[in-house]
Amino acid sequence: MSYPHALIEEVFQRFKPVIGVDYERYRNHVYRVFLNCLLLGNDQNDEAKYALAAVFHDIGIWTNHTIDYLDPSIAQAKMYLTETGKPDWIDEISAMIYWHHKICPYRGNHQKTVENFRKADWIDVSLGVLRFGLDQQQLQANRKALPNRGFHWFLTKEITKNFFGHPLNPLPMFTK
Repeated sequence: MSYPHALIEEVFQRFKPVIGVDYERYRNHVYRVFLNCLLLGNDQNDEAKYALAAVFHDIGIWTNHTIDYLDPSIAQAKMYLTETGKPDWIDEISAMIYWHHKICPYRGNHQKTVENFRKADWIDVSLGVLRFGLDQQQLQANRKALPNRGFHWFLTKEITKNFFGHPLNPLPMFTK
């Protein structure tokens, strides 16, 4: 198990003040998604990409105070990758973030990492109902080590608030 992960911890420190009271619940979600990525495709060349995509994939919820967070999350990832000398990773990590809620399998550039990331997030969001062939006991062990801490309830409240403000687009992260 790659927990804690130095890169995730380093990047998370930038956002800790912005995430505030949701820090632990989002951090645990990030780690569960990251660990799912490693279980789905453990190529060490992709580990740092999965770590960064995991940190940034929902970050726009807090940086831009919106449930329509895909574009703001991608913007934060692009800034970080540019600042840290990894501009060649921008397309791949942006695709991982953009496609992570899609229901259908992803086909296109960086297919392996984007598809693994999509599945990894769906495994966590579905509370392990969707497993994509992963061992249920391993997923349960990860969830025990990194408890939900109300992450799904937090998302439900944010989506409900968005529904009342935007009833014609209640789930913008799914419709982009």
